Amino acid sequence: MAEQLRDLARSQALKIEKLEHQLAGHRKARFGSKSESLDQLAFDLQEDREIAAAAAVQQGETDQGVDDKPGKRKHSRAPLPDHLERQSEVLSPGETCSDCGGTLRSLGEDVTQELDYIPGRFVVREIIRPRMACNCCETFAQVPLPSRPIERGRAGPGLLAHVLVGKYCDHLPLYRQSGIYAREKVDLHRSTLTDWVGRSTTLLEPLADHIGKLARAGPALFADDTPVKMQTGGK
Repeated sequence: MAEQLRDLARSQALKIEKLEHQLAGHRKARFGSKSESLDQLAFDLQEDREIAAAAAVQQGETDQGVDDKPGKRKHSRAPLPDHLERQSEVLSPGETCSDCGGTLRSLGEDVTQELDYIPGRFVVREIIRPRMACNCCETFAQVPLPSRPIERGRAGPGLLAHVLVGKYCDHLPLYRQSGIYAREKVDLHRSTLTDWVGRSTTLLEPLADHIGKLARAGPALFADDTPVKMQTGGK
């Protein structure tokens, strides 16, 4: 019995060695030499970790509920460049008080700037909301800020879509997109872009889940495993 066990162990060891040799041959044929394959697989995952962290923050803010008052987000934002086109939209409560019918007088206005992207150029959308008060009953009136993809964020939906398409469809890492935008004199740091992408992925989860259900409903699921070369700094 002991002799048979030794023979079995020896045959299994030879089989494992043969399979490892075949696997190494397949990897070399697909990814190149060993050093090249290690370079391809040694991706910088910092960007993905930051995106995941931003997605978790967005999910936490969503779970607070619409009635909860969100906490203030701290930012050290640089002013938006003056050379960008401005597109202003005025949201006025009107000229008449909704409570007593009196005439409203202006107390000033709040201006919310949103950096957006129209294919080919950046624009700054200004949402102007006059603050009004009634001359008769002193009722305060102001139109609420419209719903935006990222609350208290600066990015418009067109810009978010442009960043996501660049990263996931055109395989442009966010640090390279940051350099591209810098040529337009628009300062968007990589950390800002990772925050936007992470929060956007949380917003798109329902759509992704629905697409996944449709894809898995068919008789077969096809995938493209063509490798895509990734360039990192200095390589």
